[in-house]
Amino acid sequence: MRLLILPALIILTLSACNSVTTTQIDSRVTRQQTQIDPNLQAIIDQSWAVNLAYSPMLAASLGDASAAGMLDDLSAQTLAKKYQQTLENLKKLKQLDRKPLSKSDVINAKILQDQLQNEVDLYRFHDHYLPITAESGFHAYIASIAKARFSSVEDYQHYLAKLKQLPRHFTQQIYWLKQGLAAGITPAKVTLKGFEDSISAFIVPVETSGYFTPFTHYPDHFSASEKESLTQQGRATVAQIVLPLYQQFYDFMTQEYIPNARINIAASALPDGSAFYQNRVEYYTTLPMTAEEVHQLGLQEVARIRAEMEQVIKDVGFKGSFADFLTFLRTDPQFYPKTANELLKEAAFIAKKADAILPKYFGKLPRTPYGIEPVPAEIAPKYTTGRYSGSNRDDEPGYYWVNTYALDKRPLYELEALTLHEAVPGHHLQISLNKELTNLPNFRRYSYISAFGEGWGLYSEYLGVEAGFYQDPYSNFGRLTYEMWRAARLVVDTGMHAKGWSRQQAIDFMASNTALSMHNVTTEIDRYISWPGQALSYKIGELTIKRLRAKAEKSLGKDFDIRQFHDAVLENGSIPMSVLEQMVDEFIARQQAMVKEASSV
Repeated sequence: MRLLILPALIILTLSACNSVTTTQIDSRVTRQQTQIDPNLQAIIDQSWAVNLAYSPMLAASLGDASAAGMLDDLSAQTLAKKYQQTLENLKKLKQLDRKPLSKSDVINAKILQDQLQNEVDLYRFHDHYLPITAESGFHAYIASIAKARFSSVEDYQHYLAKLKQLPRHFTQQIYWLKQGLAAGITPAKVTLKGFEDSISAFIVPVETSGYFTPFTHYPDHFSASEKESLTQQGRATVAQIVLPLYQQFYDFMTQEYIPNARINIAASALPDGSAFYQNRVEYYTTLPMTAEEVHQLGLQEVARIRAEMEQVIKDVGFKGSFADFLTFLRTDPQFYPKTANELLKEAAFIAKKADAILPKYFGKLPRTPYGIEPVPAEIAPKYTTGRYSGSNRDDEPGYYWVNTYALDKRPLYELEALTLHEAVPGHHLQISLNKELTNLPNFRRYSYISAFGEGWGLYSEYLGVEAGFYQDPYSNFGRLTYEMWRAARLVVDTGMHAKGWSRQQAIDFMASNTALSMHNVTTEIDRYISWPGQALSYKIGELTIKRLRAKAEKSLGKDFDIRQFHDAVLENGSIPMSVLEQMVDEFIARQQAMVKEASSV
C-alpha cells in the first residue's frame, strides 16, 4: 500500500501556515503529545500546516466543515508550492539540534524527517506523473466520495459540489499522465493490459452508476421535495458531467496512453532509475540495504521455506513432484469456493476465530471493530487477493476486503493466512491501535510505515501457528505459500528492477515456488513492476520483528511475556525498524529491572 496521505485542513493563504490552528477539526484527533521540545514542535506544526493546506478531502474526513465540498488541487503550481514548503521544513528539521531532545522526541524527529524526505524524493522522481498502477488508479479511488455518510441536505450539496469539481480533477491527472508519457515515466505497457476495463466499469447508465447511489435512498427525515430536488440534480450531474469524464478518460487511455507506454519493465530503466530504485529499497525497508543484499536474503528465505513446504507434501502422502502438488492445488475444485458468499462467510468465520485469540496475545486491544466486504467490482479483476481498508473516523469501522472475482482463482487454503494478515491480529489491530494513540502527534497517528505495518501483517500470519490455526495440512501449506510469496518478492522485485529479469522470468520464479493461482501470480508480478520496492517491506519487517522477539525471549527467559512484548512493539505506532530495535531493547531493560526489583523485595 502507498504511504497514507496526511490529513489536511484548508487554509486561506500559504503564508499563514505558521499560525494555523486545528480548532475546526474534531478534538479527538488533534490532541498532541505534551512535553515536545518547543523547537521541534514548531517544525511539526509547520509541517502539519503545509499538509493541512493541500488536502481538503482528508481535512473534511477529520471534521473540518469548511473543506466538506472540496477536492484536492493537483495543479503544477500547487504541487510545486507544496514541494518548496516541504523542502524548507525538511531543511529546518535537519538543522535542529537533537542533543536536548528526549527519547520520544528523537523518534518524532526521525519519523518526521523520513516523511518529509520521502515527499521531497517522490516529487523529484516525478511520482505525480503516475496516478495509476497496474491495479487501479485515480479514477477508481476518487469514486469513494460516493461512499461518504449522507445524513443532511448539506451533505448532498457538498457531494454535488465535489462532482462538479471532477472535470478539474480528471484534467489535472490526465495532464500528469501526459507529462509522464513525454518523459518516459509510465507503468510498463504489459502491466496495463486490461486496465481499460477498470474505466469502462464506470461507463454505465446513470441509475446503475455508483456515483448516483447516494440519490437512491435518503434519511427518513428528508421531505419529499428535498428528495425530488436532490435526485434531479444528482441524475443531471452524473449524466452530464461524471459519465462523459470516464468516456474521455477511456478514450485517452486506449488511444494515446497505453499504446505509447514504456516497454522496459525495470525501474532502473526510468530516468535516473537506478537512484530511484535504491531510494525505494531504502524507503520501504527503512534500512540501508542494497538491492543485491535484499536479493540474496530472498534466495536464502526461499530455500528455507521450500524445505518446510516439501515436508508438508511428504506428510500428506502426495505422490508426485513439487510442481505436481502445485498443479493439484491450483486445479482441484475441493479447494475453491463455489460462490462469493461462501468465500465471504468462510473469511468471516476465520475472522471471528481470530478475534477470540486476541486476549491471549495482547494486553491492549483497539476499540474500533471491523467488517468484511468484497473488493469493489470495478477494480477486482486486477486487484490483489485481499486488503485492509481503514477509516479516519472513530464512529466508522475498518474493513477487510476479500476479492470475490474469479472464484476458481481464490483458494480456500490461503484464507486463514490472508485473514490473519489483513484483519486481526494484523492490519486492523495494528492500524486501529495506531490511530488511538492520542499522545502521538497527528503526523504519526495517520501515517503508515510499510516495513512496520506489512512486517507486522506477515508476523501475524506466523503468530497463527502458535494460536492453533493451520490444523489442516493444506491450510498450513497455504500459510507457507504466503510466506514464500513474500520471500519470493525479495527476489523478483530486485530481479526485475535491478538485475535485468524479464516479466516472464519473475512469473516463472513465483509460480514454481508458491501455490498461488496463476491469476494471482501475474497480477502480483504486474503490481511489483508498477510499484517498485514496496513488496520488499513485508519480509524485511517480519524478519526484524521475529529476530527482536527471539532476542527478548533469550534475554528474559521465563520472565518473557508475549502480551507485554506485543504491546511494546505496537505502543509507539508505526515506526522504522531501527527505532523498533531501540524500543525492544528498552522493553527488555525495563522488564529486567522490574524482575530485579521484585526479587530484592
